[in-house]
Amino acid sequence: MGARFEPVRAVRAYERVVEQVEEAIESGALGPGARLPSERELMVQFSVGRSTVREALRVLQARGLVRSRPGDPNGAEVLPFSPAALHKSMTTLARVAELSLAELVQFRMVLDSSAVLLAARLRTEEQLAEMEAAIAGMRAAMRDAAASGHDAFSAADVAFHDVVVAASGNTLIQVCTDVVRSVVLGLIAGKIADAPDRGSLMRRSIRHHEEVLAAVRAGDGAAAARLLRRSMYDYYAVHLPDAERPALRALLE
Repeated sequence: MGARFEPVRAVRAYERVVEQVEEAIESGALGPGARLPSERELMVQFSVGRSTVREALRVLQARGLVRSRPGDPNGAEVLPFSPAALHKSMTTLARVAELSLAELVQFRMVLDSSAVLLAARLRTEEQLAEMEAAIAGMRAAMRDAAASGHDAFSAADVAFHDVVVAASGNTLIQVCTDVVRSVVLGLIAGKIADAPDRGSLMRRSIRHHEEVLAAVRAGDGAAAARLLRRSMYDYYAVHLPDAERPALRALLE
């Protein structure tokens, strides 16, 4: 059978401008703090109109690559890398790509267990103290649950995981974890708040966090990762259909 071809997609002029500027940034030809030529000079170099240049600059700015002000005689400024752009892209992916809750939780289990594996080797004494403080906050929130509701407990829980991820020293894990966690919690926050056994759920969660902290303190990354995966399974599996739970159990040892 002969070769098959796909229809050719028409490319707008501003997309070509964006591609060339992105290539220059990725190659290092344009570094953070560098300035693009003025709008007028870009029009000349690319042989396009002002509207095309401005649309290209708008796209580049939306992607977090440059800071641009229309008419600035100095030209758009190339920005240093920021995880904010990746955060935005991953949030959009998670919300529109029809990912199941099980897939999202499974990904979070992978990310957080990797983070705690690193944290067990790299954590500082200050970070251990912050983890202890977060668990203390969880205990206090459980005692005052009638007054503070579930929000205070959830905030302390998140604080613990934030310290663990920070202790991993990996910015990419930190960004990805933050995105996945916010999407997952957004999907099941109501179910957790309305759970009839909230007290039991809180006590079990605190116990799991104490076990993870002990493993991190001992420098046993493998144990810390295993415990964290089990903790997340126990916390989230009850909110999943029976058919989706094997996807999470596959990560348990």
